[in-house]
Amino acid sequence: MALATLTSKGQVTIPKAVRDSLQLHTGDKVEFVITESKEALLRPITKKVDDIFGRLHKQGRKPISIEKIDAGIRQKIQESFE
Repeated sequence: MALATLTSKGQVTIPKAVRDSLQLHTGDKVEFVITESKEALLRPITKKVDDIFGRLHKQGRKPISIEKIDAGIRQKIQESFE
């Protein structure tokens, strides 16, 4: 378990083990979410374009038209209401 101390200015240093586990770096943003049981969850919200660039690309896959993408989205939305 990693512990941190709250300063008089309301600041907390995120322990190195937590930063490493969440792959947090200087300038990254985090979100605090308070649960119904009054617990705080810390979520990293910063992703660099370089981290996700090309993830959907597959060699040899043909491009899909915007119309087909829109139709697929509509279909999934309708399925979620059934």
